[in-house]
Amino acid sequence: MSSILYRGGVIHSAADPFAEALLVDGSVIAWIGANDTADGLAARADRVIDLDGALVAPGFVDAHVHLLETGLALTGLDLSVEAGVRDLPGALAALRAAAQAVSGHGGSGHGEDLVQAYGWDELAWPERRPPTRQEIDDAVGGLAVYAARADGHSAVVSTAFATRCRLAELPGWDDSGWVTLDAHDAARTTARDLAPAARTAAYHAALRRVAELGIVSVHEQSAPHLDTRAGLREILALSADPTAGLPHVVGYRGELCTEPDDARALLAAIPGLAGIAGDINIDGSLGSRTAALRSPYLDAPGHHGTLYLTADYVADHLSAVAAAGTQGGFHIIGDRAMDEFVAGLTLAAERIGESALRAAHNRVEHALFVDAAALQALLVLGVRLSLQPAFEARWGGPDGLYAARLGPTRVEGMSPFADLLGAGVPLGFGSDSPITPLNPWAAVLAAMSHHDPDQRISARAAFRAHTRGGWRLAGIDGTGAGELRVGAPAHLAVWRASYLTVQSTARASNPWSTDARAGTPLLPELGAELPMPECRQTLRDGNVIFDTFD
Repeated sequence: MSSILYRGGVIHSAADPFAEALLVDGSVIAWIGANDTADGLAARADRVIDLDGALVAPGFVDAHVHLLETGLALTGLDLSVEAGVRDLPGALAALRAAAQAVSGHGGSGHGEDLVQAYGWDELAWPERRPPTRQEIDDAVGGLAVYAARADGHSAVVSTAFATRCRLAELPGWDDSGWVTLDAHDAARTTARDLAPAARTAAYHAALRRVAELGIVSVHEQSAPHLDTRAGLREILALSADPTAGLPHVVGYRGELCTEPDDARALLAAIPGLAGIAGDINIDGSLGSRTAALRSPYLDAPGHHGTLYLTADYVADHLSAVAAAGTQGGFHIIGDRAMDEFVAGLTLAAERIGESALRAAHNRVEHALFVDAAALQALLVLGVRLSLQPAFEARWGGPDGLYAARLGPTRVEGMSPFADLLGAGVPLGFGSDSPITPLNPWAAVLAAMSHHDPDQRISARAAFRAHTRGGWRLAGIDGTGAGELRVGAPAHLAVWRASYLTVQSTARASNPWSTDARAGTPLLPELGAELPMPECRQTLRDGNVIFDTFD
C-alpha cells in the first residue's frame, strides 16, 4: 500500500471546506487540512503532488452506461454532429470511407467485415431524414452496414446486412432499411457477434475512457439485447481488483423475472450482480417513436409508440427480485410507460407489502415524465431514479427533438430535476453512453441549464447527484464513497479549471450561500462558452487509474 500527499490546491470537502491539502494512505483518505501541516507530512508520503491550485474532488459515478457499445463506438464510425457529420451527404461520405478501410483490410468474420456506425440523428441534418438502404448500398458497394440511431433504439442497415439477419421477415422492418422493434433487436444482436478478443478490447477501451474523465465507477446496464451474461461476468472480473488500474463497475442485468427462483438463478449465474434492473424496457425511445405515450406523436398522427410490458409483468418482476433480496427496475421514457410502471409498482406493494418493496430500493432509468401522481408513488414506495441530463441538453427545449415529436406544450414539465430533488427522490446522473457521450461536467452543466428555469438545479446539487448520488443509487454509499472526508474510500479526481466558484440558480430554495465566507465547497465554473475542466488524475480506492502528473 502506498500514500499520496496532495498540497497547494483546493479540496472539495464539506468536512473541511477551506482545506488546501489531502493525504491518501492506502485505499482511504487519511487526512485533510492546511498546507502548513501538509509540509510536515511530505517526508513520509510515497508521492507528493503539488497541485498548483488544482481541485481535488470526489470522482464521478456514471449511473447508466453500456460498456460494450461504448467501446465499439470509440473504435467504430461516429456519425454524430459532434463528430462533424452535419448532413446526410456527410454521413454517406463517412460510410463510404469506412467501407473502403474495411475492404482494404479484408474481413475475417466475427464482425470484422461489418461497418458499425453510431450517433446519427436525422433531425440534426438539414434533410431531416435518415439515409436509405439504397443510398447506403451505393456508398459502401455491397458491404454489410449497421448504423445505429443516436437513441440506440433503431438503426439503418445495408441490403447485405439485412439479408444476413433475415430482417425482412421480422416486425419492425421497413424496406427503406430503417429497423425498429424485433428487427432492430436481431440486427443489434448480429452486430454484437464478436470474437472474444474484440469484445475484451472494447471493454478495455471503454473503461480507459471512463478513467480519463474522472469517473471512478460506472453502472453497467447489461441486457440480452445488448450483451451476454458471459460478457457481464467478464466486465465484473476485469474490474473487481482495485489495483488492476480500471474503474469500479456496478453490474446490473436487465432480464425479466416472473418468480423468485428466476431471480435467484440469475444472481447465482452472475456473481456480484448489484440488481436485476436497468434496460428492462417498458417502452422504447422518443427519437425512434417507440416511447409509449398517452397521446399520439405530433409527427406521426395516430401512433402512440410501443408498450413492451404491462403492469402485471412489472409487478411480477418487482415481487420476484424483492423475494430474492436484490434491486429491481426498468427503462421508462414515455408518460404512458410511467403510468404502467406506477400501476405495476402499486400492484407489487399490494402483493408483498409496502415495506418489502421499499427495502428493495428499486430504480428507474430515464423517467422523462414524472407527474404529481407518479412522484407520490415513487416517494412512498422508495424508488430511485437514474437520470441523463444530457438528454435534456441535446433533445429538450421548444426547438429540440422532443418538441418535434410531441409539440412544444407537451415538453413542458419533462425531466423535472428541481421538482424531484426538492421532493427528496434519490437521484443519480449518468450518460447512457454511447447514446450521449461520457462527459460528466457537461451533465452537471445540463442540469444547471434546463430549458425550464424552474427545473434548473445548482452546480453543487448536480455534482452531488453525479458523485455521491451514484453510490447511493446502488445502495453502497454507507462507506462514505462520494465524499472527501477522513476514513472515506479514496475515490477522487484532480481537475484543472480556469476558475473555481459556487454556482447557484435563480430559485429561492437553494439551501447554501454563494458567499465565500460561508465555506461552501468550490467547483469549476461551468458555462456554454467556457472550457470544460481538465482531468489530471483519477484514483479508485487510492489506486491511480489515470494520471497526467509527472
